[in-house]
Amino acid sequence: MERMRDRVINLAIAITVTMLAIRAGAPPCLATTKGLSQIVTPDLQGEGDLSLSLQIQDKRIANPYELQAELGLTKWAEVAVFRGFQPDDWIFGTEIGLLTKEPFLLSIGFVNWSPHLNVDPQPYIEAGYYTEHHKVIVGAIHAGYKNEAILGYAYDFNERWRVQVDWQSGSENSSTIGFTCNVTRDFQFNPAIYFSNDDPARLMGYIVFTYTFHLWGKKEGSATSAK
Repeated sequence: MERMRDRVINLAIAITVTMLAIRAGAPPCLATTKGLSQIVTPDLQGEGDLSLSLQIQDKRIANPYELQAELGLTKWAEVAVFRGFQPDDWIFGTEIGLLTKEPFLLSIGFVNWSPHLNVDPQPYIEAGYYTEHHKVIVGAIHAGYKNEAILGYAYDFNERWRVQVDWQSGSENSSTIGFTCNVTRDFQFNPAIYFSNDDPARLMGYIVFTYTFHLWGKKEGSATSAK
């Protein structure tokens, strides 16, 4: 089973690379870009936007197969629900924007609350400096009994392509490098490689596919991914 799971992850990454090669010569399309790979980002899901995601990752990162629903309730609040399968789990998160006018952003919230597995919510605070191309993120999160630092950087080449790196302190966390491709305005994928903090030579694969539905509000609203 473990070998088959690893094959699924490798296949997903191979499909992504193939899609990348196919789409490289295509003309730009209007799209929104979501968050980074490992960390929460301080920009909020667009009001009325519902994003549904399939997340496949190495079991050393988290639950190998997860579904996610993320909904922007207002311009300053969003909620997210993760459904894990191995083990069976429900995970909840939320984000509130204290400062939402770019380039300066400030958000608070919590992630990784799992009542089913008796895991307490992890509160966080994050600040961001967002320009057209450069996105810088700094923050902190309280996980279990300790506080951990959060750092992230993304570069948007255009409305389709983003390259990104992030880091969260703690031996159980990682550094990541990856990219986001907006295939259409509403469909995107984000593959990444995780480098474990306690053993940087240990590499782990991750990929997420996301489709966004615009239920209400302005259709051109932006979106982010709460991890």
